[in-house]
Amino acid sequence: MNYRYLRAYMAGIVVPTAFLLVVLVVFCLARFVFRAPVPIERVIVFPMALIPNLFGAWNMLYVALSPRHRLSIGAHGALLPFALLPLGFTLGVLLGLVRIDQGGLEGFQAVRLSYVHAVFVFPVLVVVYYLVWKYIVGFLNDFLGIG
Repeated sequence: MNYRYLRAYMAGIVVPTAFLLVVLVVFCLARFVFRAPVPIERVIVFPMALIPNLFGAWNMLYVALSPRHRLSIGAHGALLPFALLPLGFTLGVLLGLVRIDQGGLEGFQAVRLSYVHAVFVFPVLVVVYYLVWKYIVGFLNDFLGIG
């Protein structure tokens, strides 16, 4: 049997799952050792539940597209923040975790991001996603014979 889409899903979830484990350790150290006022239980739920699954589904979509119609894997991955950021922002606002005011964005009543700095976050995120997808997810797809 050929489990092409299962392999694509598994290759897609490797990077965010490993990265989120590191983030979880940092959040736990910050919250419980250094007594940072960031509510970990509210911050980490969305990324831990949704992002790996979206990476896997996004990689399955890449594999499902015919080679004639698909972009390079880096460009395909760079499109993912265009879905993730609005989804995460909307969910954060609806749950009351993110607030918008005159000075910028405030998250979890602890972290503040001015609009000047926020402008640079999205392009950096797109570049990081491009590189991760081009070099890591692309390598895993080739390794599994699905690229």
